Formats: sequence, structure tokens, C-alpha cells
Amino acid sequence: MEVVASAPGKVLVAGGYLVLERPNPGLVLSTSARFYAIVRPIHDELSPGSWAWGWTDVKVTSPQLSREATYKLSLKHTMLQLTSARESGNPFVEQAIQFSIAAAKATITDKEKKDTLDKLLLQGLSITILGSNDFYSYRKQIEARGLPLSPEVLLSLPPFCSITFNSEVANGTGETCKPEVAKTGLGSSAAMTASVVTALLHYLGAVNLSCLGQSSSDSATEQDLDLVHAIAQSAHCIAQGKIGSGFDVSAAVYGSQCYTRFSPEILSSAQVTGGSCLPEVVADIATGRWDHEKKRFCLPPLMCLLLGEPGTGGSSTPSMVGSVKKWQKSDPEKSKDTWTKLGMANSVLEKQLRNLNKLAEDHWEAYESVVRSCSHLTFMKWTEVATNEHEELIVRSLLAARDAFLEIRLHMREMGVAAGIPIEPESQTQLLDATMNMEGVLLAGVPGAGGFDAVFSVTLGEASGAVANAWSSAGVLPLLVREDSRGVSLEAGDPRTREVSTAVSSIQIN
Repeated sequence: MEVVASAPGKVLVAGGYLVLERPNPGLVLSTSARFYAIVRPIHDELSPGSWAWGWTDVKVTSPQLSREATYKLSLKHTMLQLTSARESGNPFVEQAIQFSIAAAKATITDKEKKDTLDKLLLQGLSITILGSNDFYSYRKQIEARGLPLSPEVLLSLPPFCSITFNSEVANGTGETCKPEVAKTGLGSSAAMTASVVTALLHYLGAVNLSCLGQSSSDSATEQDLDLVHAIAQSAHCIAQGKIGSGFDVSAAVYGSQCYTRFSPEILSSAQVTGGSCLPEVVADIATGRWDHEKKRFCLPPLMCLLLGEPGTGGSSTPSMVGSVKKWQKSDPEKSKDTWTKLGMANSVLEKQLRNLNKLAEDHWEAYESVVRSCSHLTFMKWTEVATNEHEELIVRSLLAARDAFLEIRLHMREMGVAAGIPIEPESQTQLLDATMNMEGVLLAGVPGAGGFDAVFSVTLGEASGAVANAWSSAGVLPLLVREDSRGVSLEAGDPRTREVSTAVSSIQIN
């Protein structure tokens, strides 16, 4: 028996900082970048007297990092213990495993299912974790080899490529800091956590996601997704040591959405126990009233999300958030005014994008004609393509979305100046202004909390190719990731076999 589950990365296109506080929403897109978790038994048969030992085996393999961690799992306390002091585990994976097993124990009441759960645990758990190349930065390797900063170079990399670490650096005390993996900011820890939780809960029989994504999926599937979400949020918060907004985990589970965070008090019991997977704690989390809001959302048809990696130095989201909170306390009146204006602009952007989705649904021919025509024109000429009432409505909505986003950028820059942080650095402003003035570009901005890490654009029709070329010329590496509005998913098998066959067919085609 084998279960393979996947979960997507995310891009927060609007709602940065505001999404940290209820009731402010954030527009978050799930992406084609996915983490995969493969769960299978370690042992085919049970050893005599297995229960008497009180422990079972867990093995976590990360082929891209050339790492393997082996654990003993206490069947009574659902706690993991590394078998070797030389091994190092990933806290997100460890918490995902502990919370998922505890959730399965707490929620499965049927006698037959409980017996199956016990047997599966005693056979041991082998968990293999893989992440799409899109989650990791290969910019330094590309530059070191003198190759162009182009999507074609990224396409030439083998799927699930080996990951290199940033070089070790001195921390000022004479010690060397542990090298970190260079990432692209797509929410890898949330996607990884959600994929592991999904795979384990389905494997152990706590949820049944077989109908996920099919027209036959029902309220039972939605309830199962809610359990996946509750356990993934809990595990992720404990692993990172704080209760964040959770938009990245929610996007990983449910897909693209307009998200309003949950009340932090929901996870207080888990936080107090420090992640100790006591059955009553997990049962409380699983059955608690989660008050987050998730309204389905996706980009309108014929629009393309494009991400770029400027490579101008990383930004620390926690420290930037800290600076904004400090500014809020020091200047409550000004900060409230800025947040009100930002909230209104975010709302207008969402409204116009939803309106465009509706117009596409109701008047497809007019919508397709306008979008394809505008994809070859700068925004100043978009009004010229409208020849009837429906087309005028579509153009008006496109321009209103663009204006709302320009206002969002303005207030985000103001907030950055006031808080003393580079939310939209000057170098990014120049690039984004130039991008928004290109043919067929609707939006261009910095995702999430901003900074130097990434830029994104939303383009019309086939305009993304020209934007990618312009970014490459400006020293920005265009990434291959696109919007994919799906959340967690069960896969037919190991993605490495699928990717190999795809790569072979791609070579034959080219």
C-alpha cells in the first residue's frame, strides 16, 4: 500500500501585513509548484509481540537533500525520537507526523478502522518528501556557469534536482551558522507540512480524499479537508514557534482563495503544551470551531501569473513584520489611516477580478476578444478595443483592477518608508513601473511582505513571454511557476516516474 499526496506553494498578491489581523483578507494564489509526500510501510509483516514493545519505526527520506532520518515512535505518547545523535530532523515534518498520528487516533472510532490503524503503525512508516524545483533558487549556480537568466535554463534542470546549500557564514561569534537552502519564497514549509499531513491522514484512514477534485466530492470530503487544515495549521505553528496568519497553509490545503485568518486562541492549547501530541489536545484542535474564512478565488481566464527572482539580497519577513508593528504602536493614527486605505484598495482589486471572472462566464466571446486584443497593447490603448457595451464593461474592469493595484503599491511604499523598511525597494519600483507599462500587463508588484526576494506580474493572453524576456535582460530570473488553483491532491504514483516520462517525451518533441 502506498499513498502519494501533494500540496501547492503560494503567492500573496494583495493583503501583505493586513492579513495578519482579523478581519482583513488577503488574496492568495496557489501555484504549480508542489511538495509531494509518499507514505508506505517499512515492514511487510508484523513482528510477533510488536505491541509489547510500545515503539514503532519511522523513516523520513529527502532525496533532494541526500538526507535520511530514522525515528522510534512512542505508540502511547505519539512522540518521535531520533535513533542517532548524528542525524538531524526537520521540525515541520516531525510535527506533521506527530499531529497526524495523534489526529488519526483521536478521530477514528470504528473498531475495524482502529485495528487497521494499529496494524499500519506497527508496520512502520516510510515517508519520502520531494519538492518541485520552483521552491528553490538555482540563480547562483546559473550565474556561476555563465548561463543566461532564462526560463529555458531552468527547464533544462532535471525534475526534483539536488539542492545545494548557501555557504556557511560566520555569525560574528567565531562560530559558523548552519547553511540554509536558498529558496524562492513560495511557502515551502507550509506546502511540505500540508503534503505530509494529507498523505498520513489518508494512509491511516482518518480521512478519505479519493473523490477530491471530482464532481462526486461531497460535504464529507470538505469535512476531511477541514481536518487536514486544522492538523496542518497546528503542526506548522508549533514547528515555527509562533501562531502566524496561516494563509500559506490554507492555500496549500484549499487552493487559491480570499483568506481571513483564524483567531489565534484556537491554537492556545497546542501552544501551551509545546506541541506535545496529547490526544485531548489534538481532539480539541480537530473539533474546535475554526473561524478562518476562505472564499474560492482564482485569476480570470487568459491571465497568467509570472514570478521573478531579482537576486538582490534576501529579506527577513519576521523582522519586517516587527518593524511594521512597532510603527503601528508609535503612530497609531497614521498607521490606521494607511491600513484603511490599503484595505479599501485590496477590496476593489478583489471585486474587479471577481467581476472579470463573471464577465468571462457570461460573455465569453467578448471577454476573449478584449483580453487577446489588450495583450498586444499598453494599458493606455485598451479603451480603443471596446466595440460594444459588454466589451466596454470588460475594459473598464481591467483598468479599475490596475488602478486599485497601483494604489495598493503606493500605500505599501508609504508604510515601508514610515516603518523604515524596504517593502517596495527603489530598485523594484523601477522594474515594476516599467513592467506595468509593457503591452498586456495588468499587475506587477512584490508579493507578501515585499522586500528584495521576488517580484510578480499578472499578464493578459500571451504577454508573459515578453515580460520574461524583459526581466531576464534586467537581471531578474523569470521562474517557471504559474497559478494552479488546486489545493492538496492525491497523486496516482511517485511523481519522479511521471516527470521522467514527461522529460523523455519533451526531448522527443523538441
